[in-house]
Amino acid sequence: MHERGGDGERNGINRRSWLKALGVAGVTGLAGCSGDDGNASTGTESATATDGSELGTAEGTNTAMDELPDVSGTYRTDISGSLATLNPLYNNEQGAADVVSYALDLGYGFRPGTEYFPQLYDLTTDGGDVWVASVREGLQFGGDYGEVTAEDFVYQITELHQSDWAATADASSWPSEVNVEQTGTYEFQIELPNPNPLYPETYDPLLYPVPKALLEPFVGEQDAQGLENNPELTELQFVEGGNLGAYSLDQWNRSSNITFTRNENYYLREAEDVPDRFGNAPYFEELEVQVTQEQAARLGALEAGQTDSVAVPPNRVTEFDGMDGVDVYQIPQPFNEVCVYNMRDNGWNAGPGNLFQKKKFRQGLGCAVNKQALVQGVFRDYAQVQYTWQPQWSQWYPDESEIMQFGTGDLYGPEATRSRIREAISDTDYSYGNDGQLLTPSGDQVELSLYHSAGQNTERNMAQYIAQEFGDNAGIQVNVQAIDGTQFTNNYWQQQVPDDPDQYEWSNGPYNAGPREVTSANPWDMSVVFGLNTYPLNPTTASVFFSRDSSYNPYGYYPSWNAEELFQRANSAASEEELQPIFTEIFKNVAEDQPMGMLAFPADTVGYSAGIVGPAENFFSGWDFPTWYRNE
Repeated sequence: MHERGGDGERNGINRRSWLKALGVAGVTGLAGCSGDDGNASTGTESATATDGSELGTAEGTNTAMDELPDVSGTYRTDISGSLATLNPLYNNEQGAADVVSYALDLGYGFRPGTEYFPQLYDLTTDGGDVWVASVREGLQFGGDYGEVTAEDFVYQITELHQSDWAATADASSWPSEVNVEQTGTYEFQIELPNPNPLYPETYDPLLYPVPKALLEPFVGEQDAQGLENNPELTELQFVEGGNLGAYSLDQWNRSSNITFTRNENYYLREAEDVPDRFGNAPYFEELEVQVTQEQAARLGALEAGQTDSVAVPPNRVTEFDGMDGVDVYQIPQPFNEVCVYNMRDNGWNAGPGNLFQKKKFRQGLGCAVNKQALVQGVFRDYAQVQYTWQPQWSQWYPDESEIMQFGTGDLYGPEATRSRIREAISDTDYSYGNDGQLLTPSGDQVELSLYHSAGQNTERNMAQYIAQEFGDNAGIQVNVQAIDGTQFTNNYWQQQVPDDPDQYEWSNGPYNAGPREVTSANPWDMSVVFGLNTYPLNPTTASVFFSRDSSYNPYGYYPSWNAEELFQRANSAASEEELQPIFTEIFKNVAEDQPMGMLAFPADTVGYSAGIVGPAENFFSGWDFPTWYRNE
């Protein structure tokens, strides 16, 4: 998930289980993450047409260069908040992951056209059930840790991620059913319980390299806390002097800035299977990440030419794109804008029961918000309407005739809304009054809370629009409330883990600590604080959002359709052809069941200094960040 941090502020909370389960943007758009919050948004159908360009094409990405760029100057970018840790084994914060990426590559990435891009290792398979990872030779850790080999990766997986004590960020990607074995100095094998032709697209096999020798003392003692706080990991000391990243971390001043210098030993310079322009990468002498909390200050720095990339809020895009020294890019991203209903026992604080638990009631709410008007009015057309759990530019997006389009056409307006709500409350003591208000059994108008992140103008505007539409079309009074994102996470979004979790059918951590009777510390009704990842490269990863007992169900959703069976079928599919009808069935069910109010897909709108060569308006912008340069 990511917290919508403000106009142009992306304060992503999750990196791997959540970045995988909640986000891919950090992997694909590293260089663009200059504080975008996902409020920066996406064009409507007219502004951001779905013509396939969102995924880009591989064509042109290997274009030979007559002359490599000169190395010069400093690349500067701004982020809105300080970082807690850079430990690649435990970090779950997207902004920190982006910073780590400057000095430490992940195993692989994707380039335009969804083409696999091997960095540290290649992944190949014959049937989708056994994948062979071939580690690139010549990769060097810093210090005395020597060369990266398959043994380092296998040890990390089997002794940490698959352990019952380390609780790493990647633990959920490596269940015990996945068998991992070293088969050579530079090769290891991953055997899956079921074939998965899109296994790399799940990001489950995505790893950072960490030396076995560094990990061994902590494994011997089963010291998770020591591992999480070890300065060699939290400050990336183990890569100093190595060749695993384009830049080397120089200094980390937690409250102000992070500085890097060019790594002349960067391994991809010598690689033969990458575009020529990696030949002398990177092309900046220095890189600086500035912590600038105020959006106005960040935008002012971009306008003054004091920084090279900053997220631009939707209502400022036209202004900044018209500046001589700035280019604004609309970059597709997988996070959605959702109004989440609390279906747990401390949700629906208007009266008895919890109407959010009723599918027909949720459908009624789905008819209450004009999504096209939301996209145009709040996101200034830099967004697409959302009807189901995929953006329209995804190859897996179903034929629109297959899905219900709540919030549009006949499925929008007071009659569409109230007819469904009347059906939902027919077996309760709720009712509609003569003036169109939805009344509690006591005769009072239903009043609900809707939280948004404090200080985020676009998010606040979205919440206010939802409140207005719920009032006009559903007869519900919505009280919009601002809240600090961390406070919301700790006291509202996370449940209180029970002292005796075994008494419940499941208890899977603070984001799904049990059935609906297990609740957060504070009651809440609705939230637009977080956006969630829809995984357009491999939607099977999104199963975590639609299972009662998954590791992530803060809202207490119980699907009325057999989500588990359908996602299991998707996970067992042997080909992409076999996957398409299964995904269509899944997205049809999601659209009909309305697990939450699915509203829009904003694009990242990022302003770059006009001389920066490299950014692109596709989902994979940033895959080649080490090759970016300044055209003086």
